Amino acid sequence: MPEPTRFEKLVSELLNNLTERAAYQSARMFATGEAEFMTTTTLYGLVQCTRDQSGDECHRCLKVSAGDRPTAILGKQGALVFAYNCFTRYEIYPFYNESVGAAPPPPPSEASTPPAKEGGKRNHAVMIVLPVVSMVGTLIIFAAIFICLKRRKSITLFIRQPHVGDEENQNDGCLLFDLSTLRTATNNFSDANKLGEGGFGPVYKGVLSNGQEIAVKRLSAGSRQGLLEFKNEVLLLARLQHKNLVTLLGCCLEQEETLLVYEFQHNTSLDKFLFDPMKNRLLDWGRRYKIIKGIARGLLYLHEDSKLKIIHRDLKTHNILLDQCMNPKISDFGLAKVFDENKTRATASKIAGTYGYMAPEYAMHGHFSTKSDVFSFGVLVLEIVTGQRINDFQGSGHAENLLSYAWKHWNKGKALHLMDQSLGDQYDRQEASRCIHMGLLCVQEDQTKRPSMELVVLMLSGHSIAVSAPSVPAYFVQGNSNTGPDVGPRNRNSISFVSRNDVTISEMGPR
Repeated sequence: MPEPTRFEKLVSELLNNLTERAAYQSARMFATGEAEFMTTTTLYGLVQCTRDQSGDECHRCLKVSAGDRPTAILGKQGALVFAYNCFTRYEIYPFYNESVGAAPPPPPSEASTPPAKEGGKRNHAVMIVLPVVSMVGTLIIFAAIFICLKRRKSITLFIRQPHVGDEENQNDGCLLFDLSTLRTATNNFSDANKLGEGGFGPVYKGVLSNGQEIAVKRLSAGSRQGLLEFKNEVLLLARLQHKNLVTLLGCCLEQEETLLVYEFQHNTSLDKFLFDPMKNRLLDWGRRYKIIKGIARGLLYLHEDSKLKIIHRDLKTHNILLDQCMNPKISDFGLAKVFDENKTRATASKIAGTYGYMAPEYAMHGHFSTKSDVFSFGVLVLEIVTGQRINDFQGSGHAENLLSYAWKHWNKGKALHLMDQSLGDQYDRQEASRCIHMGLLCVQEDQTKRPSMELVVLMLSGHSIAVSAPSVPAYFVQGNSNTGPDVGPRNRNSISFVSRNDVTISEMGPR
């Protein structure tokens, strides 16, 4: 911004003027205005207070939020500041409807923010400052949301509308939904509309008044991981957009409810088709290959192409949604981690994920990286090819796991014997062999031998790339009808995966 000192002075003058108008001249305690900075640049401002305050109280609140802005945001082209009782925003583009004086969502209503009693303890307002072009500001605002959630306090959130060409933030139109709207859409969260349930809570189908279908994830009262998942989902999905990632439409924080609203996916999740003896016939080879490629592209975006480097940590068939055209959408970012680009791995204080899909270095030591996601992807690929569930494997009467079973067939030159019987011989041999080869490379015990998602995408695109033959995978066991279901890694610190379901483990100390 040219002439930053003059710009800062103009911001202060505009906001001070609007503060006087809102506090003492407006029955709605609301004011908008503008000031010319340069012939080509106009500054727009808006302030608003909750109407349960006196003029003096409104004036004090706005003076704190607008007049005492932290120096970290000075010189920015726009900023948003709000506390529980007042709201301030300025931009260099019009962000309100001047003809009708419409404002962005106001601070919490008087019902959610009772006035302080004279002489009593006042509620501490949480002020959040968001430079609209700053990633740090985004992290701050969502961290504050999490604090408010834990304290069960109400909060109003407004996420800026994206500028043209702001590709990374084209999904920033994330909205706050009224609870009444979501109750109506889901028929008051009726069981008839229930789609399923996970660690966060139940998921319901809904239809908005404009006919748009939505999926509403509702935090269970007894959920131990729900608040963390909520923070992650909103923080990450409001910043990320890719055709192979689920779309977050918004959220609701009202009364005692914590809700996430997504674009509805007509074909639910991959596991509902893949492991159903009737529905799996709808997954011909062309659709399966398309799903594998879509998941790979979505992971590549998370690992390499987005501004945030994301490790999903809970990739599994249940978390792959299918749209009306059977296109895959990676969902459930509740356990995801933002990864430092300068590091090759990180260590989790608590291991979170799903048995069978966890890489050995993560399951035993809490070490995670892009390669731990690659391992989960390899498991997914082998499940899609074989139609067998990793945690419910049935293999020729032997007590071995799917990874060992697949590798032994590959090693004997009989890889295509692994193909899901429901496919018959209706599949592309070259593509199938490529997927099995790649899947086994992804589940190598040594993470340095696993390919990157960039290489995986190239392989799936049919490029001729020289890659090594897979060796014995992680969790390898010799099939023996006289042995029990020992499916642990080949070392003394083994962990056995004998679960018969896809329950996500969210709190388990590193071994």
